[in-house]
Amino acid sequence: MFIPVVDQNNRSLMPTTPSRARRWIKSGKATPFFKKGVFCVRLNQEPSNRNTQPIAVGIDPGAKREAYTVKSQSHTYLNIQAHAVDWVKDHVEVRRNMRRARRFRYTPYRQNRQNRLVNKQKLPPSTKARWQWKLRICKWLTLIFPVSTFVVEDVQAKTWKGARKWNAMFSPIEVGKTWFYSELEKFANLETRTGNDTYEMRQSLGLKKSQNKLSNKFDAHCVDSWVLANWFVDGHQKPENTQLIEIVPLEFHRRQLHRLQHTAGHTRSRYGGTISAGFKRGSVVKHPKFGFCYVGGWQESPTKKDPDRKTISLHSLGTGKRLTQNATPKDCFFKSYGSWRISTATKFA
Repeated sequence: MFIPVVDQNNRSLMPTTPSRARRWIKSGKATPFFKKGVFCVRLNQEPSNRNTQPIAVGIDPGAKREAYTVKSQSHTYLNIQAHAVDWVKDHVEVRRNMRRARRFRYTPYRQNRQNRLVNKQKLPPSTKARWQWKLRICKWLTLIFPVSTFVVEDVQAKTWKGARKWNAMFSPIEVGKTWFYSELEKFANLETRTGNDTYEMRQSLGLKKSQNKLSNKFDAHCVDSWVLANWFVDGHQKPENTQLIEIVPLEFHRRQLHRLQHTAGHTRSRYGGTISAGFKRGSVVKHPKFGFCYVGGWQESPTKKDPDRKTISLHSLGTGKRLTQNATPKDCFFKSYGSWRISTATKFA
């Protein structure tokens, strides 16, 4: 494993070894910090040189899981397997059904306005969320590594017989990836390869891909992202670093006046939002009992001494399991904001 390095102005430099990073920290030449769950060091003085090697990021998109590999000719710095954002479509459908149901009630309601999205180039919410998630990860990688090139496996919509232009002009996949490619080119150079190219490169190196697509092992998805990065920078005939981290995006619910269904006694409790008793949801905090965890929802817990008392729920960074619902905000020490968690389960090929 290598440690990402940034200078005093947070500009990324070439990664270093853990032993050298420890010496820097001990001597005061560098300060340790975490960037979205990855350990990094920040130099406190001018680096000896700013020469960088070509570093490529291989990207293997997927419907449920995605893979990213940061690699140079000499080393594989980081392998990532990320869970895709796949819940937006269902949420939009629920919102649409609830809105339509209100129009059949004998209550005052506004008239249905005309479609404001007609003849406008706009990504569907689910497609936009998927490709924005990929872009956030790529932007995060450029902040800690001097990335020079992105190599993406080009996904294509299934062609309809007799409709040559439909896929290129109206398919959410085609429109989404076109937007994604245009945004990636703002950070670094972009190279695309087809799925057949990835297969041939994997076969030529004698690598096998697992059939279990939901596995968190290297040969499930990261083998393809590694092959794509290695195709550009070259240097290895087989992966020398198969250790990976697993990234899981946090699901935040939009703010609502109340839940969709009322509880007993015809009461409707509040629901949604991104602020929990002063903490932004997803923030990493340190608790005296539970250690490092992230913030979830909150609830009112009034007492005689404190009628306005509120408590928050804390969740495990590794598994996402709720640790408690009764944490006092004053006992939690804020560390950083976060929109995803990194699983502690590391697998090897």
